[in-house]
Amino acid sequence: MGLPRISALIPSFMLCLTLFFLPPALAEERSFYSPVIHVDKEEYRILISTLGAVFWIEVPDAAKPHIEKLPISGLVDFVVEMQAEDQLPILKTWKVKSGESTCMYFNGNECK
Repeated sequence: MGLPRISALIPSFMLCLTLFFLPPALAEERSFYSPVIHVDKEEYRILISTLGAVFWIEVPDAAKPHIEKLPISGLVDFVVEMQAEDQLPILKTWKVKSGESTCMYFNGNECK
């Protein structure tokens, strides 16, 4: 009588193990508070640094006309969507916290 109970638990145990060892979702949102190091207007990307790492953020079409408004060396709170390891994070929004800009807040569609 104990054997049917154990055999019923095995699929549940296997499901728990599978879920535990799955890699995290690729499209994860993250926020980075960083100075703007460089704005590449030809490749449409922004170079930032955080926690000792320097990396590029890809700029979507809606933000392309506005990237030149970001203040170099200004502190900005960037929200990005993380991609697979071989792809750049994609910009979702930004809020300029220090520095002069005609686009202090980009909400994903327009500047405010």
